[in-house]
Formats: sequence, C-alpha cells, structure tokens
Amino acid sequence: MHFFSQTFKYDHPWSHVIIGMWHKYPNPHCTHVVTVDVVDRSVDPETGIVRTERVLGCKQKTPAWIVKLFGGSEDAFVREVSYIDPTAQTATITSVNLSLSQFATCLERIQYIPTSPCQTSFSQTAEIQARMAMWRSMADKMESWLVQRFEQNARLGKAGFSDVLRAMWETKQHEVAS
Repeated sequence: MHFFSQTFKYDHPWSHVIIGMWHKYPNPHCTHVVTVDVVDRSVDPETGIVRTERVLGCKQKTPAWIVKLFGGSEDAFVREVSYIDPTAQTATITSVNLSLSQFATCLERIQYIPTSPCQTSFSQTAEIQARMAMWRSMADKMESWLVQRFEQNARLGKAGFSDVLRAMWETKQHEVAS
C-alpha cells in the first residue's frame, strides 16, 4: 500500500470554500474530469448535515502495459460522498475509484475546517493499494505509478480550485470595494 498526504490553507472563509467546492468542475486545470453527476443528496433534519453522493467521470491516459494486462479504457469513474456540517463548519469528502477496483483501489479523504474567519484548512490523504498479491513487484510498480498520477492530479486540483475560488469571490470583493 502506498500513501499520499498534503495539507494547506485557502485564504477564504469556510463558507466560500464550501460553495466553491460545488463549482470546482469543470475547470481548465482538471480537464481529466469530464462529468459530475449527483446521485443522491439529503439533509438530516436533526443535525442539518448535508450528505451528497456524486459520480465523477474521468478520462486518464493509461499506460499501455496496464491496458494490455488488465483491459479497460481511458474512461474511469469515481464515487464521492460528502458530509457538510454547517453548524460545526466541517466538510468531509471520501472518494473511491469504481473502475478497475478489482485490481487497485484509491481511497481519498478530504477535510475542510476553518482556521480563522478568513482561512480554511484543507487536508487530503489517499491510500492506494494494488490487489495483485502474487506479483508484488508489479503491484509496487502499479502503486507507484498510481501515486504519481494522484499527486499530479492533486496539484492540478489545487490550481483549478484556487482559480474557481478567485473567480467566485476575489473578483466580487474587488467589485464591491470599487
């Protein structure tokens, strides 16, 4: 199993980050995400927690050796479940790949928590595991490639989300100030 982890802060209030979260895709940095479909959304009447389940459709350039060995295509799907607690001001998102999950899984966890009235902490972890016990060296190679791909997409995601937040909030703040 291989791991990925990162933490940083957005210079935006938690409420702005959460609103921006729903507008993250499409963006020019994350062209691999081509569809986002809401499967279910509900609000717990007692806690006010919003639970949303989405399926993201992605196009990835898969190495030829993986396609030859396992089949498949560049089309991939990811299940994402989020819990937004407006009272506690926390947002927790988990996602897992649906495509080729019999060979490898990537379990991602994201959390947004306010650190001040105008800053929000972002933490992201991913556990990546190939399911090829007989071929440990090939499993290690595949996990390493998947971690590299995940890290590359995480950088693109950060850049894309920063642009979304800038477009949604900073432009409006400058307009109000003028």
